[in-house]
Amino acid sequence: MLININPDNPQQNLIDRSAQMLRDGAVLCYPTDTGYGIGCDIFNQKAIKRIYQIKKRPKHKPFSFMCSSLKEASLYAGISNTAYRLMRKNLPGPYTFVLQGTKIVPKLMVTKQKTVGIRVPSNNICLALIKTLGQPILNTSALVNKDDPPIVDAYDVQDHWEKLIDAIIDGGPVYPNPSSVISLLNDCPEVLRHGKGDVSQFI
Repeated sequence: MLININPDNPQQNLIDRSAQMLRDGAVLCYPTDTGYGIGCDIFNQKAIKRIYQIKKRPKHKPFSFMCSSLKEASLYAGISNTAYRLMRKNLPGPYTFVLQGTKIVPKLMVTKQKTVGIRVPSNNICLALIKTLGQPILNTSALVNKDDPPIVDAYDVQDHWEKLIDAIIDGGPVYPNPSSVISLLNDCPEVLRHGKGDVSQFI
């Protein structure tokens, strides 16, 4: 199923429909600010397990998830004053921040060290979808393998994933460029991956 949503002014009726699908346990593909992603409601264990199977990912490597705001992120991670200042300055944006998870995060989404990866994407469709759902969305790249041709739009997604996921939100072309990953577990930030976001302020 292909759902065409305007990337500049997302139609709320289509966002509502997509959010309801997530509530019902669907696995969706959607545009983010770093490329097309695949995800589900982080509180739907069955859907999370489906994504692990689809992506052939080891169970000891939890996926990151997206929140609609820094305020929502603070419910799912312990954010120090230093981390808050850095996140407020850079979100929404192409960053994944590694933080200590709170008790409400499902076990499947937490590492053995009780850490989580959190994003607040700079994408109108994504933000509207998370806000309407009312809770975070698991996020993983729609790219199959690093050496494969880039997945730039919904039609590329269809070629790879149509039979494995429930719906694809077409939000126009987005050239993939992974987020920068920053650990904020300590007051001294650590850059774990250089990606789309400028990391100079974290060094």
